[in-house]
Amino acid sequence: MREQRDAGTCPAGNLPLELDAFVGRAAELAALDGALREARLVTVTGVGGVGKSRLAGRAASRSAPRDGAWRVELAPVRDPEFVDYAVVEALGLTDHTTRTPRETLLARLAGRELLLVLDGVEHLVDACAGLVTDLLGRCPGLRVMAVGRRPLAVPGERLVPLAPLAEEEAVTLLSVRAAQHGVPVGRADDDVRELCRRLDGIPLAIELAAGRLGALTPGQVLGRLDDRFRLLTGENRTALPRHRALRTAIGWSHELCTPEQRLLWARLSVFAGRFDLEAAEYVCSGGGLPADEVLDVLSALLAQSVLTREETPAGMRYRMLDTVRAYGAEWLEATGDAARLRRRHRDWYVGLATWCELDWFSPRQPEVAARVEAELPNLRAALDHCLSDPDGAHLGQYLAGSLWFHWVGCGRLAEGRHWLDQAVRLDAERTAREQSRLKALWVLAYVAILQGDPVSARAALQECRKEAERARNPLAVAYAVHRTGCLALVTDDVAGAETLLRSALERYRELGELNSNVLMAQVELAMTRAFRGDLADAVRLCEDVRRVCDGHGERWTRVYALYVLAYAAWSDGDAAGARRLLSVCLVDAHRFRDLLGSVLSLELLALVTVTEGEAAEAAVLQGAAARIWPAVGLPLFGSAHYNAPHELCEAAAREYLGDERYEECVRRGARLGREEAVARALRRPPEAAALPGPRGAVRPATAPGT
Repeated sequence: MREQRDAGTCPAGNLPLELDAFVGRAAELAALDGALREARLVTVTGVGGVGKSRLAGRAASRSAPRDGAWRVELAPVRDPEFVDYAVVEALGLTDHTTRTPRETLLARLAGRELLLVLDGVEHLVDACAGLVTDLLGRCPGLRVMAVGRRPLAVPGERLVPLAPLAEEEAVTLLSVRAAQHGVPVGRADDDVRELCRRLDGIPLAIELAAGRLGALTPGQVLGRLDDRFRLLTGENRTALPRHRALRTAIGWSHELCTPEQRLLWARLSVFAGRFDLEAAEYVCSGGGLPADEVLDVLSALLAQSVLTREETPAGMRYRMLDTVRAYGAEWLEATGDAARLRRRHRDWYVGLATWCELDWFSPRQPEVAARVEAELPNLRAALDHCLSDPDGAHLGQYLAGSLWFHWVGCGRLAEGRHWLDQAVRLDAERTAREQSRLKALWVLAYVAILQGDPVSARAALQECRKEAERARNPLAVAYAVHRTGCLALVTDDVAGAETLLRSALERYRELGELNSNVLMAQVELAMTRAFRGDLADAVRLCEDVRRVCDGHGERWTRVYALYVLAYAAWSDGDAAGARRLLSVCLVDAHRFRDLLGSVLSLELLALVTVTEGEAAEAAVLQGAAARIWPAVGLPLFGSAHYNAPHELCEAAAREYLGDERYEECVRRGARLGREEAVARALRRPPEAAALPGPRGAVRPATAPGT
């Protein structure tokens, strides 16, 4: 899984590494550098394939904002509503509250100094313009570089139009790219120069031509281009010359493909963003292209620069440049096969979500988290397809519900809420008692609970249980009872929570249900026992959860079991044992972008730290936790039980440090980003060890709420 970044800061940036040589563009790069120094919004414009993204990436890497340069890839985004989500995702921000993505961005970027690169804005101009206007108006340290074929038309926008390459640079690019294919090209060759002129110096067109030089000489390529160019000119005399040049290069490359290659090119256009070989084999095979031939055909398209290959945390992925993908999409529509391919795409990603949900309860949890994150653009496309098709409502509900582990466990609550709200509203009468809708309802409630929205959670749970009982669906009833108990727990109805959670666990046992949710119910029951003063029973329950988790390789639910065990260890006077347990909690919660698990671990580590005599460091950790809580929701759920360790730690730290020094340390902690806070909590700074202990020992309580 990719490195997770701070919930409130963006310290490094996410610009992709350049995998091949950057050729020419010295003057354009200098002009763009100057524009970025002088204006807060710079838009790089130009025709498709002219190299806008590459130039913008190089310029962004040369800028040095304090909080990094961050690229947002918008080409896979089709719905304007998801522009904000794409920016939140690219920045690695996590927010568990009911705030909109726009509100999250405004809150997190205030006071930051960073460069935001919005790449591929032309099909989302209105949405991007609105976002940029809001961000620049309220985040003074922010600069934005937009990249697209059209300007945003926002006040203060500085345009940097990008022209095609000059002849010498075009020849150099052709030579360099041909060499990468193992073909030497003479720069003085008249055919080479004429070829670059005929392609109007457009880098994408030149790279496509370079991909053919292994089989054809520059003269042969030029002859074929001449034929294609005359045909295109006759078809569309109104097209701009540079547009015709690019269409010529793409169309000519398409014509040189075998029938199987053209077929795969068209079918691959259904993917949103990156895809892997397995997906391509399933979605694109059949009807003239056997599955066992997809790899060979895909490799040929890769060699011809129709596809690019990228190594990601989830493994090897392929993608098409948007211009090339659009050409393939036109051909797919012309074949009349687009609807069938979109259904196959939907079916593959519904199946992927099903597999990932099952595999979440296994040692492969981190790989599952990385896989789903890598596939989000395609999963969104599948969700959109399901929810826009009247006959696919149940599939949309199933898909949104099956991804519960991603929404809840990997910091995607806001997006999960978006899809789940849509899913349960869709065709509610017809799907009221279907398993897929019942699941979407209890998952919606779970997300709402974690977002601090008990009203919506209660309404969804009441509907879920009512319809599940009518449909005689005992599993859905069990989940509704479980999540109602969870809601009672965080709202301090501990006795009610215990009754409901015991009932849910009994129902799960009768049904043979065992997964991360079931184990979480047992952890939540343990918390009710701890809150009611029976730590021994809480330990027994969580030791059982830990044993089952270890047996199945489950690490996410295990975080919460270890949290309870750490509190019990601290209560028994074993601060070192509590610290060891909490360190594991913090590492795993942070890995999954689970802010709740992370901040609870930090809060309890602060209590352990003050017990060890490090009052100043404890206050710093409390400040760091306070910085994170707004992204989680109401601090410690507004619960007196959950808040007790925090109050105990604060009282002890204030007693030793005094109010002024305590507040100073809290402010110092509040300046830490999440990455820094986690590293500090795990590193144990050497200066903290020298601090004397507080006046009087911090006496462990018998339970978190006592």
